Amino acid sequence: MKKINSTFIKFAIVGVVNTIVGMSIMFISYNVLHLGYWLSSFLNFSLASILSFFLNKNITFQSKGNTGTKAIRFALNIAICYVIAYGIAKPFTMFVLKGQPVKIQENIAMLIGLGIFSILNYFGQKLIVFK
Repeated sequence: MKKINSTFIKFAIVGVVNTIVGMSIMFISYNVLHLGYWLSSFLNFSLASILSFFLNKNITFQSKGNTGTKAIRFALNIAICYVIAYGIAKPFTMFVLKGQPVKIQENIAMLIGLGIFSILNYFGQKLIVFK
């Protein structure tokens, strides 16, 4: 139980760093550069995922072994979690906030997507990538 708590705490700390980096990328891309919902959220996860892989491999899960295989599993996990999380978040938010400006709907959808993604990603990394 102590190992699980320690792993989760490390994952949460790495997640905070990743979230700050990723959200900065995502919201600047969307609100300042006007790159759109999908491209902005994709840039967030593609760039922040590189940082996440190395931090989680070396700090959170202290995983040894074939980095190439783990990187492939990590990339697949990130891709699957991304599609599920943001694919659910946008239509859900657009439905719930119907009538609100699209900018508000999509910013909130990105936050909801981030929450869903974080939960799915933790279990994917723990159970599949760095098992």
